[in-house]
Amino acid sequence: MERRTLSYIPKENRYEQMRYNYLGKNGLKVPAISLGLYRNFGDTDDFAAAKKMITTAFDLGITHFDLANNYGEPSGSAEINFGRILNEELSNYRDELLIATKAGYDMWPGPYGEWGSRKYMLSSLDQSLKRLKLDYVDIYYSHRYDPQTPLEETVGALDTAVRQGKALYVGVSNYPADVTRKVIKLFKELKTPFVSHQPNYSMFLRDAENELFNVLDEGGIGAIVFQPLYQGLLSTKYVQGIPNDSRVAKGVDSISAEQVTKERIEKVQKLKAIAAERNQSVAQMAIAWTLRHQVVASALIGASKTEQVIENVGALDNLSFTFEELQAIDNILGTFG
Repeated sequence: MERRTLSYIPKENRYEQMRYNYLGKNGLKVPAISLGLYRNFGDTDDFAAAKKMITTAFDLGITHFDLANNYGEPSGSAEINFGRILNEELSNYRDELLIATKAGYDMWPGPYGEWGSRKYMLSSLDQSLKRLKLDYVDIYYSHRYDPQTPLEETVGALDTAVRQGKALYVGVSNYPADVTRKVIKLFKELKTPFVSHQPNYSMFLRDAENELFNVLDEGGIGAIVFQPLYQGLLSTKYVQGIPNDSRVAKGVDSISAEQVTKERIEKVQKLKAIAAERNQSVAQMAIAWTLRHQVVASALIGASKTEQVIENVGALDNLSFTFEELQAIDNILGTFG
């Protein structure tokens, strides 16, 4: 790889403070904290702030950056901006980075612009690589299960991406447990390097504990969980009400004002007391809590400020939970938060 003179020089000790876990029974390691670029990295956001968050994350040992074809406003702009930052600041460190993207949601007009057909999955990957200005991504995901397309077709498209050299590994996201079990079998038959499932998992959304985690454990697949802070609700951000500048107040986030309930805020207040005894913020404890499962290799955080990236990585300072702490947390949350 040709090395260029760049303005950004990463910290030499960047790998000393991060924890790296194997993705299931595979040889690929991921940082325990990964950075997702779902929000705050598009054309409508502050590019300088986005660059600072990404370089700060790398300084802290975060090597895994997670994208999708529709991330950013407008769709695709997060990939374009990350590609620009990669080219301007991180091009010398490509082999130290784990870059992932996904396809599955509505991306362009017509019958071939979403879901899981072979045409969509492979066309979308080509488009993503152009936006990122890369020859390959490290992990390519099917972003959601398509019940109208044969599973063999979607799985076959991901396998083709690897055989074409456009992806090193593949994964799925938002797939139910029963379908995931079938996917694992199909990929094993094809000998495709299927390594990761991305489920939505947090103290307030524990569905993955029902069956999915067991399926992944049995299949040797690692979980990279997203929204570990339930879109910021598992922090003190909403304790005093919904901030006027928040995405919830503007109606442009994944949770609505109706989901910021009095009951959930009360739970956060109670969780805060336990977190304080652990010398953590609620957010740090919530992230650490998702990592307690052996199958969970990484918690995928979002951020709008550099300070949030720094705080969230601080969760790694205390990943151990006593039986009494877990019992107290369950008593607060109830069976499923």
